[in-house]
Amino acid sequence: MANPEFDIIVYGATGYTGRLVAEYLHQHYGNRDDGPKWAMAGRNKAKLEDVRTLIGAPEDTPLVVADADSREAMEAMCERTKCVVTTVGPYQLYGDELVAACAKTGTDYADLCGEPAWMAEKIDQLHDTAKETGARICFSSGFDSIPFDLGVLMTQKVAKERFGAPAKRVRGRVRAMQGTFSGGTAASLGATMKAAAKNPRVINVLRDPFALAPGFDGPSQPSGMIPTYEKDLDKWAAPFVMAPINTKNVHRTNYLLGHPYGEDFQYDEMVLTSPGEAGKKMAEAATEMMKNPFGAKPPKPGEGPSAEERENGFYDVLFVAEGPDGSGDLHYGVKGKYDPGYGSTSRMIAETGIALCESDAAGGVGTPGSFLGEALVKRLEENAEISFAAEN
Repeated sequence: MANPEFDIIVYGATGYTGRLVAEYLHQHYGNRDDGPKWAMAGRNKAKLEDVRTLIGAPEDTPLVVADADSREAMEAMCERTKCVVTTVGPYQLYGDELVAACAKTGTDYADLCGEPAWMAEKIDQLHDTAKETGARICFSSGFDSIPFDLGVLMTQKVAKERFGAPAKRVRGRVRAMQGTFSGGTAASLGATMKAAAKNPRVINVLRDPFALAPGFDGPSQPSGMIPTYEKDLDKWAAPFVMAPINTKNVHRTNYLLGHPYGEDFQYDEMVLTSPGEAGKKMAEAATEMMKNPFGAKPPKPGEGPSAEERENGFYDVLFVAEGPDGSGDLHYGVKGKYDPGYGSTSRMIAETGIALCESDAAGGVGTPGSFLGEALVKRLEENAEISFAAEN
């Protein structure tokens, strides 16, 4: 695409998370000469104007009015920018026209999708087109799944340096987290469950850890769904609600990069509780909660925590890479400031969009790890207050 008008268009800027993305771009890059040229987009001009005022952006901050149901409007919007960052989900309900328009026009794309059946469908439909046009279609560019996708990538880098080979198994363990899952995440899960009730293929995708690596049938994987005492960590572990999408993205990164983790690689994710009987009971209770992870009143799209709650949020994820021949395990940590589902996610997707604009990676439907890798790690460390570091 020759000299587009913008670097980034934030689509869905009138929604809760979209507003946070726009606010981050304004506050972090508004006065920087090296900042991206960006615009806010949505269906309603008046609401876009209200958001522009609310976040304190200049009155000349561009606004783009475009309806997600119109392929023509989506293509026209895409022609004006290098990259579209979209927070308009559930993507299986509202994302078809935009992602197709990006693939067709060669426009980079980043979203917050955690809907594996829709992602698998788009891989089948759009991967070859995006390769031809050069569009980088980058799903799951928020808390699901950047800390996990990039965490495994960096853990394996250190494992190769330390052991001379990638670890055959890595465990992702959430050590601590304060914050809320987004209303979009809850809505996406709800839409996925409805789709699964109508289409058995969706159930197969949800169950298959390699569903986003078409044509590859890897080794059996740890389930991560049973309370487990982890002797080396002296803690109990419980199922993690985001593991089904994160693990698939980790395996897709490995697949797209030519299996640098190995074709026999195993990966699972769980949440750590505590030692002893108390930890066991907590793990069992957490397992029971997985039947209804968002409770009786799940958050709604457009709702979210206060600025203070976002500011006080955090997360801490441990990756344990098993060393060969009893040589000891590698511990690697990814830690982030801010509420994971909103405050940190809005920063992650914004930085993904900027990194895509600067990338020379080939087009296709990929992941943050496969397209951007260490370049995105560096951006997140420098700008988004996320740390990546070996711990032993």
